[in-house]
Amino acid sequence: MSPVTVIITVAAYIALLFVVAMRASRRADNSGFFTGGRRTHWAVAALAMVGAAISGVTFISVPGSVAADGFSYMQMVGGFIVGYLVIAFVLIPLFYRMGVVSLYEYLDRRFGMGAHRSGAWFFFISKMLGASIRAYVICAVLQTLVFDHYRIPFAVNAAVMMSLVWLYTRRGGVQSVIWTDLLKTACLIGSVVLCIVFMTRELGLGAAETAVQVADHDFSRIFFFDDPTDRRYFFKQFFAGIFMVVAMTGLDQDMMQRTLSCRNYRDSQKNMIISILLQTGVIFLFLVLGTLFYIYLEQRGICPGEGSLFPMLDSSGAAAIAKSDEVFTHVATQCSLPLAVGILFVVGIVSSTYSAAGSALTALTTSFTIDILDGRKRYDEGRMTSVRKRVHAAMAAMMCLSILAFERWGDASVIQLVYTVASYSYGPILGMFAFGILCRRRVRERWVPAVAVASPVICYILHSNSERWLGGYVFGYEMLIINAALTAAGLLALSYRQSRI
Repeated sequence: MSPVTVIITVAAYIALLFVVAMRASRRADNSGFFTGGRRTHWAVAALAMVGAAISGVTFISVPGSVAADGFSYMQMVGGFIVGYLVIAFVLIPLFYRMGVVSLYEYLDRRFGMGAHRSGAWFFFISKMLGASIRAYVICAVLQTLVFDHYRIPFAVNAAVMMSLVWLYTRRGGVQSVIWTDLLKTACLIGSVVLCIVFMTRELGLGAAETAVQVADHDFSRIFFFDDPTDRRYFFKQFFAGIFMVVAMTGLDQDMMQRTLSCRNYRDSQKNMIISILLQTGVIFLFLVLGTLFYIYLEQRGICPGEGSLFPMLDSSGAAAIAKSDEVFTHVATQCSLPLAVGILFVVGIVSSTYSAAGSALTALTTSFTIDILDGRKRYDEGRMTSVRKRVHAAMAAMMCLSILAFERWGDASVIQLVYTVASYSYGPILGMFAFGILCRRRVRERWVPAVAVASPVICYILHSNSERWLGGYVFGYEMLIINAALTAAGLLALSYRQSRI
């Protein structure tokens, strides 16, 4: 796939993105930027949530991950379904009843300003890192496909991307994000379905034969019950999936800003339930596509290196694919597949990552302005607009710097890195919300930030020494649960009997 083709594809998508964003942001005010004016139809929000949940990380990493993990990701998706029900029937009624703009306003009313700002800062750190990792995905791919060809440095690549994201979200905020997420959902689902169609044609398989080949392949195993120390162990992934989605969706300003833009909490509940059902089907399609990729590579004589799955070696023994995150890129752009596959790949990663970066930028701006600067209490409408615009530009610049940092020092599988970051940064938020909802005791407010910081520190020490202390046991995504439990236990130790709300 030539650099010119990639440039034309990216430019065409970005032009369409700006058209949608401009139409959505007409007559947008601060209410439209922060909450979409609470006028979004639940079906629109549900489709937008599908696109929001499936980022460029999913697009790149999930198909490649089947070589090492099979379909074990579906175990976590099962937990996601339970987690979405918790969000729909516990968190959403609470947030609508309190009328919050930022989720972390709940912590202020329940515990006080110390908890409020602690939750906001942990969200800020987590979302800045998580969004930067996701944005780094597309920057790395485009660097390989385009920028390296013209000897343009990675820093320019990242700056161009974040400038465009800043431009299309600067006026409309959530109003723009919801409608661009609809565009993203259409592009993502269309891309994965059409890629599967092209792959089956290339392999000479019909629909029934494809189902048999995928089902019989070694990589299609879903359930892992045999080894509790394996990070793919069912109960680890299932329960981690529940807590992960409650933390990363239900307590995430970025994800919930779409849901809270619905007219009322019943519409929001419909949105959440329909959204997770659609997401489950789309994620399964990504895993099927990944298996087809490996079947295709095997037929071309590209096989795992000795003693490990990666690097993948071609028939001459040369490394063809260095790591799993490169599988989709290699097959779509470097193999003799129809040009349409490469174009669909580019459209998929560009749509997923630009939309994710735009929504994260909006959420970071909302949380920083409302939670950390206390904008609802300090500023009138005109001053709020001025502050919000400056914060928005500053968030874009910080995200660009974070992308450059990941390019310099990041080397792990991207999807694992995202969930590792979440395990440490969302744990205190989950623990504070869980304690606040499940326990009526009041907490000594001034100690809340210390508890919130101490929990991930203890988790890091435990994770670093678990193999030596626990007879070879290796913590996986369940570290989020432990982190949240430590935070809740710390708050309980500091609590006393007196109901605040």
